[in-house]
Amino acid sequence: MTSRFLIGAATLVSVSAIIAVSAKAGRADPNPTAIAAPGDYRFSFRHGGMERFYLIHVPRSYRPGRPTPMLLALHGGGGSADYQANDAKYRLISKSEQAGFIAVFPNGFSRFGGKLATWNAGTCCAGAVRNQVDDVGFIRAVIHRVERQANIDPRRVFATGMSNGAMMSWRLACEAPEIRAIAPVEGTDNTTHCTPPHPVPVIQFHAIDDEMVAFNGGPGPSSFTKVNFTSVPATQAKWIALNRADPKPVRVLTVPGAHCDLHRGPAPVELCVTDSGGHSWPGGGTQQFR
Repeated sequence: MTSRFLIGAATLVSVSAIIAVSAKAGRADPNPTAIAAPGDYRFSFRHGGMERFYLIHVPRSYRPGRPTPMLLALHGGGGSADYQANDAKYRLISKSEQAGFIAVFPNGFSRFGGKLATWNAGTCCAGAVRNQVDDVGFIRAVIHRVERQANIDPRRVFATGMSNGAMMSWRLACEAPEIRAIAPVEGTDNTTHCTPPHPVPVIQFHAIDDEMVAFNGGPGPSSFTKVNFTSVPATQAKWIALNRADPKPVRVLTVPGAHCDLHRGPAPVELCVTDSGGHSWPGGGTQQFR
C-alpha cells in the first residue's frame, strides 16, 4: 500500500545534516551557489520584498554530467519546509535516494521565521492569501535557481504537496509552465482561473474520511479556515476536461482499503482513494493545519 503511493507519487521524494548556504541579504542572488556533490542544502534569497528559503536534497546517485529529475515537495498549511523534509513523516528523502531525483522543499509565507507557513493557492490559505503573496513567482524562481545550481532535466520537473501544499501544486499546474506533472495529497484544486500552458498529468491522493478537506467539498468539519473547498469529484472532472482525458475511468489498483482509477490520455488523470487515514500522508504523517 505504502509502496504504491510512494511509487505512484514518484513520477514523482529527510533532511539529515543541513548545509546552510544563503544568498546575500537584501537582494536576489543571480548566481546561486552551484551544487557539485550529494547532500542536504539550505538556500535563501529575496523575492517580493521578503526573505524566502528552500531546502534541497541531492541523492547519492547524482552526477553533475547527467540531467536529473526534480521534485518540488510543498508542505501543508501551518507547516514548513523542514517539516515536509522530515523523512520519518513523508519519506521523500528515502524516495529521492531510491529513484534518483533531486528533492526541493520550498518554504511558504511566514511571519515566524519560516514556521506556521502557508501558500497562496487561490482561496487558501491564511496569511499567504490575505497578503496576496506571489507564491507562484517564488516557486518558479526556486525552479530556475535550482536549474542553475544543479543539472536538472527540464522535461522532468514535478510537484507534490500535502493539504495547502497540494492545493498549491494545482495552482502551479495552472500557471507554471515548468511543471510537467503533479501528485497532490489531501488537497483539491481551488483555483478560480486555470489555463495550463500545456497538459499536465495528474495523480491525486485523497481519503474518503478526510475531516479537513472533505472529499465531497465544502468546509471540512475539522477545518480551521472554514474555506468552502472544491470537492475531489469536481477537481477530477475539471482536469479530465483540461487534459482531454478519457471521461471513463479504468480501475488500475484495488487493495484492501484503497483503489486507484485512471483516465487515460496523452496527459492522464488518476485518482487514488483510501477508505481511511483522514487528513494524512499515506504511509507517513499528518499535517497540522488547514
